[in-house]
Amino acid sequence: MNKKHDPNSKTIAENRRARFDYAIESDLEAGIMLNGSEVKSLRVGQSNIAESYASIESGELWLINSYIAPYFQAGVFGHEERRRRKLLVSKKELSRLWQAVGREGMTIVPMVMYFNDRGRVKIKLGVAKGKKAADKRATEAKRDWDRDRQRLLKQNNR
Repeated sequence: MNKKHDPNSKTIAENRRARFDYAIESDLEAGIMLNGSEVKSLRVGQSNIAESYASIESGELWLINSYIAPYFQAGVFGHEERRRRKLLVSKKELSRLWQAVGREGMTIVPMVMYFNDRGRVKIKLGVAKGKKAADKRATEAKRDWDRDRQRLLKQNNR
């Protein structure tokens, strides 16, 4: 049975370099605390999470350095573009993240920001380990080979 595509569910911002720069071990979905003008700006689709990261500080998870463009119709009730935004996760997930970052030297990387089917803004976080330059070259070589292989298979099927 096919799922219906919900018009409210859409990708807002994507960090495409995350999979290239990091080896993603696991991922989780988190909510994000936003102001009204931030949500309006996200509905227009003006945001960037490419340079952002998540950090655990004083028992809370924060999204740092994410950009949400100002919403000019908000006037004086607007928002700060690059403010720290609190991420909402359960205590169990927070302790698992704290353990991964503290003991295993992992990094929490935002991968995708999107509206879910209920119209709420969610962010997909990846628990990742940084790649070395050789690992990045291997990833790029594998991607190139997969592209060439698909091209060859397509030509042989004709």
